[in-house]
Order: sequence, then structure tokens, then C-alpha cells
Amino acid sequence: MATETLSIGKALNTGLRRALEQDSKVVVMGEDVGKLGGVFRITDGLQKDFGDQRVIDTPLAESGIIGTAVGLAIRGYRPVCEIQFDGFVYPAYDQIVSQVAKMHYRSRGKLNIPMVIRIPFGGGIGAVEHHSESPEAYFSHTAGLKVVSCASPQDAYVMIQQAIASDDPIVFLEPKRRYWEKGPVELDAPLSEAYPLHAARVVRPGTDVTVLAYGPMVRTCLDAATAAAEDGRELEVVDLRTLSPLDLAPVYESVRRTGRCVVVHEAPGNLGLGAEIAARVTEECFYSLESPVLRVTGYDTPYPAARVEEEYLPDLDRVLDGVDRTFGW
Repeated sequence: MATETLSIGKALNTGLRRALEQDSKVVVMGEDVGKLGGVFRITDGLQKDFGDQRVIDTPLAESGIIGTAVGLAIRGYRPVCEIQFDGFVYPAYDQIVSQVAKMHYRSRGKLNIPMVIRIPFGGGIGAVEHHSESPEAYFSHTAGLKVVSCASPQDAYVMIQQAIASDDPIVFLEPKRRYWEKGPVELDAPLSEAYPLHAARVVRPGTDVTVLAYGPMVRTCLDAATAAAEDGRELEVVDLRTLSPLDLAPVYESVRRTGRCVVVHEAPGNLGLGAEIAARVTEECFYSLESPVLRVTGYDTPYPAARVEEEYLPDLDRVLDGVDRTFGW
């Protein structure tokens, strides 16, 4: 089985290429995705190899991109839309919530909307306003949408293909500050044998505290687990991977063993994914918990200027502080 070391960005590019090769109905569309190859070069080389009818440079109009993709999906295509930056998705929010999420239900199941909306999300790249948002809660709260986030090159390569092959509309969140991090990728593994798209996964086993994360925070939590091990604490890190639907069976199993749980995400804490997860874990694992489920999140403020973003983002120290607090009960 062929294994290569790829960055998350290159793994996404390779997965998109594989999907375009295997299904002529797959089209990639978005701002600067063609000739430029996207601002992060995720679609680099695809227009050259597949033509401008399948890798389409669109106008700077997110609502138009998604609206056009809805029509394509209804007619049997599988559009993959790139929203250039997370903060640019809001002009398309009406189309996503009012059309993409509801068309299957509105048609009593007669119409599928097999489309993927790729969104580079999160901070940590020193960008200006509107370029470092974490909008996942908006979409996870919307019935009719599925939401996933990759955190490793292997998952990036497989999950983008699985999302494109799905008959459901999927918001695909990509951790932009992790685009350049590398890891092994099995290129020949058939999708039918791959880890399921909508399933959480334990990425580091442990015995003392369950730490839950997704997207860019998975690496932060793994680093925290390495640091905690030097002090004799073994953190079990779970990559949630799928935000809607949530797959919490592995989480419950872990929490029942460790008795403690910390949820980590970049998005503000108020009504974030961590609140829902904390509520469900408390309901299901109440008699196993040694402390309340704690959250380590971004602050309830607009995303700050680049020069102070490191004060906003959850980091290793804040994760370890959350872990320490679970032992104070």
C-alpha cells in the first residue's frame, strides 16, 4: 500500500484530484480556485488538468456560488464550493440555511443536494478581520446540514472524498493554520474500507482525563497530552471529526473510564459546540463523573487583531489549566 508524507493542504488537493478523476459529475468552484489554485493553493493544478468547465473561477459573490451549486446539485452534479475564508461565508448563509439545508425535506425526499462547502476556518495565521472566524456552531445547529472537520493529512485526504461521495450537503471545515503540517497518508486505501466519515476517533489513549477537540485544536490537545505525561497524567484525546451529527459513543466510553472531561475549541464558549457536548456527556455519564465537564474556548468577543490573537486562542497552557481544574473537585 502506497504511503506518502503529505501536508494537510496537499492531502486535500490530492483527495480533490482523486474525486475529479473518479466522477465526471464532480465540479470545483469558488473564488480564485482555478488559475491561481486558491489562496492556500488547495486546488493548485486542478484547472490545468481538468479544464475550466470543471474547476471554475467564480465572481466574488458567495451567495451566487452557493445558489449556483444548488442548481447544479439538483441536476445531478456534485459541486464542491470553496469559501475563500471563514468570514466570507455569511453572504451565503441565507442560501445555505434556506435552500441547501431544506431542499431534501422540502421535496419530501425527491431531491438530494450532494454538495460540499469547503471553509478554511479558525485563527492563528496573523490575518486581518473576517479571516479567522469559527462559524461551526451556526451550521451544526441547522437541521439538514452535516458538518465535519479534519485534523490530519490522512483524514483530510479521505474525508474530502467521502464528503464529495455523500448524497447529503456537507460543510467541510479545514483547519487553515494546520495546512502545512505533515503526516503519512495511505493513498491506495479504498474508501469502502476507510474510517467512517461521521465517527469520532481516539487519537491518543489515556486514563486520567478525556480531552475532546476537533480541527486545529486537536494538535494543541495532543501537545498538551505530551506535556501532561511528563507530570504523570495520561490524557485521552478524542478527535470528534464530525460536528453534526455528533458521534459521542466513543466519548461516553472514554469518560466512563476517566471520570473527567474537558472540551476544547477556538470558537467562543457561549452556545458553542462545547456547551452541547458538555450537556450530553453530563446526561449520559453523570454517575461516572468526578468533576463537571469543563470547557476551554475562545472568548466571547469578536476575533481580535492579529497582534493579540495568541491571547485569544486556546493554547497548551489553557488546556492544561482546564485539566488541572478537573482535579479540584
